[in-house]
Parts: sequence; C-alpha cells; structure tokens
Amino acid sequence: MPRPTPRTTVRTITEQEHLDFLRQQRSASFLQTPAWGRVKSEWRRESLGWYDDGALVGAALVLYRQLPRLRRYLAYLPEGPVLDWDRPLADVLDPMVRHLRGQGAFGVRMGPPVVTRRWSAAQVKQGIADPAVRRLGDVPPQETDETGHRVVAELARLGWRHQAAEGGFSAGQPQYVFQVPLRHPDGTAKTEPEVLAGMNQLWRRNIKKSVKEGVEVRRAAPDELEAELAAFHDLYVHTAERDHFTPRPLSYFRTMVEALGSEEPDRITLWSARHEGDLVAATIAIRVGAHAWYSYGASSTHKREVRGSNAVQWAMLTDALAAGADVYDLRGITDTLDADDSHVGLIQFKVGTGGEAVEYAGEWDLPVNRLLYRAFDLYMSRR
Repeated sequence: MPRPTPRTTVRTITEQEHLDFLRQQRSASFLQTPAWGRVKSEWRRESLGWYDDGALVGAALVLYRQLPRLRRYLAYLPEGPVLDWDRPLADVLDPMVRHLRGQGAFGVRMGPPVVTRRWSAAQVKQGIADPAVRRLGDVPPQETDETGHRVVAELARLGWRHQAAEGGFSAGQPQYVFQVPLRHPDGTAKTEPEVLAGMNQLWRRNIKKSVKEGVEVRRAAPDELEAELAAFHDLYVHTAERDHFTPRPLSYFRTMVEALGSEEPDRITLWSARHEGDLVAATIAIRVGAHAWYSYGASSTHKREVRGSNAVQWAMLTDALAAGADVYDLRGITDTLDADDSHVGLIQFKVGTGGEAVEYAGEWDLPVNRLLYRAFDLYMSRR
C-alpha cells in the first residue's frame, strides 16, 4: 500500500531549534537566520517550524510589521521559508497562513528562495551590446528551473499576488541577483585558477594591477572589529555621497555584526583593502552553510587606479572558495540591459566576475484581511 501523505503542522519554535535546523541545510538565506530578527529590532520576530509526523522539515524567520494604532500585522518572511519547495504548496502554506492569522496577521509576504531562470555572463554582455535588447527577459535564458516555474504558477493559483517592481528592485529583496558558481555541474569544487579564468580580461588585469601596486587586503580580526567597522562606515558614507544613495547609520552595522557574529564565528566578516596605509575599499561578507554573499561595499574616489575594489572582491571570493562554498553571491541587480540606463554600470561590474544573472520567484503577498491589507497598501504608497 502507498504510504499516506504526512500531515504538516506549523508552530512556533525556539531560536535554537531554528538555528539547529539551518545548520543542517546546504544553503539558506541569512535573512532567514534567527540573528536577522535581532538586526530588524523594529519588527516583532518569530521562529516557525514545519513538522511532518513530529519531524522538523522546514523553518522560517517571520517579521511582523504593525499597522499604525492597530494590533494587526504584515507577516514578512524575507527570502523564506526554508523548506522543500517540490512539495504541493497548499500542504505547507495553508498551515502557515492559519498560524500567522492567529498571530494577528492581516497579510503575508514571502520571497520563496527558488530560482526561475539563469543567464550566463556572455549572454548578459551580448544583451547590453544589442540595441534591440532592453531587459534580461528579452534574452532567452541559458537555463530554466521547473520547480521555480511551478511554484510561481501555483502561488498565483492559490491567490498570492506577485509584488512586481520596475527593474526587479522593490521595498523588499531583489528578484534578480548576480552569482559566481564555485562548483562544476558535477559537484566538484572549482580551483582558484579556474574561477580567475572565468573572469573577463578587465577583472583579471585589475586584480593583477592591485597586487603590483601593493594593495593589502585583510580580514578583520575579532579585536579589530570596532575600529574596522568605524573605518568602513566612514568610507561607506563617502561612497553614498558620491553615488547618491542614503547610507545606513553606523549603529545599524554594529547591530548587524554583533547579532550575526554571535550566531556563528564565520557568519559575518569585514574586509579592508589599503594602499600605503590609506583605506581604498572595504566590504562586509556573510556566509550561511555553503552560500556566501557580498553584502555591503565602499570604495574611495581617491586612488581608484590601484583597483582596491577588485582586490577585496577577489579576496572574499577566494575565502568563500576555501570555506567550501557552492556560490559567491554579489546580491542585487536590476533586469535592465539598456546601455543608456544608469543602472547598467552595476551589472557590468558584476558581469566581469564571469558568473551568471539569476532570477528568483520574487516576493508574493497573500491578503488575509482584504480591507486591512488595502489600507496598509495605501499607507505604504503614501510614505
């Protein structure tokens, strides 16, 4: 007789149970770690567990944003939950929604960590050079993912709403990212020479030049974190002024380093590139399991010719490789391939690493209380 399908239940779990589950996963977003809930202290947080016949089979960090003057919340699962997305979605999402409704949620927002399409660096480069191409979607993908496409179709059928944003950026997490695979299709690890050979000529030349110019790249030791974080932030503010974005305060990064660093020794690391004592680039890297991210970066306008940004990226990438990571993730890009678009410079810099543009399923909303959800939507649009 066929084995009956297990009944899935969802309940609150402890942060330790949550962390223990993540430690068994090859990959999970750092936005789904218990520590990230401590970083986002302005949100109420909860760790959720999915159980099949008593066995923990999934976990999530839920962040609750309260409606003004009401004890009702938007329940947000950034780049989560962490579970088997090959299963029928109703089996795992219905019990989650019931639990969140009981916690006062008027709506649920989540970002399923499933890939839908991939494009090679060569395809992206060709698309930028072609005047007829404006978006990644105009280029046939190198790879499509059946699970990702099934998840998207099933979410729409179940009444979830895709939170589309122009260019792939939104108030939440990016739908498009750029990643450097650190393993061959057969699962064997790439070598440093292989990863370097995959980069374009400009990147290889810049890395070589940074060495010739005497750029020194270091990973901050534990007793250096406070001083190095302050130095990073000074350079980050300079970068924000130059590139016209609003910088986060130093207190945010202190909380981030403290929370993530207390969870695992190598969860978060600070890197610096100096030339003759001058800080020319600084970055923050994060790793969960076999997934490594370049999270934040800053660079000096002065001495750009010594190529500190390339040097520090190469150091982080080789560190991820040495740690056994499967992928080095440079995080968000827009989906524009229009050479006249101001965002195209970002994707061109990342394309030089020789990786691939990756499209995820994106963020999806489910209105639980339609009236309150509509009011929240209106409130957010007026902010």
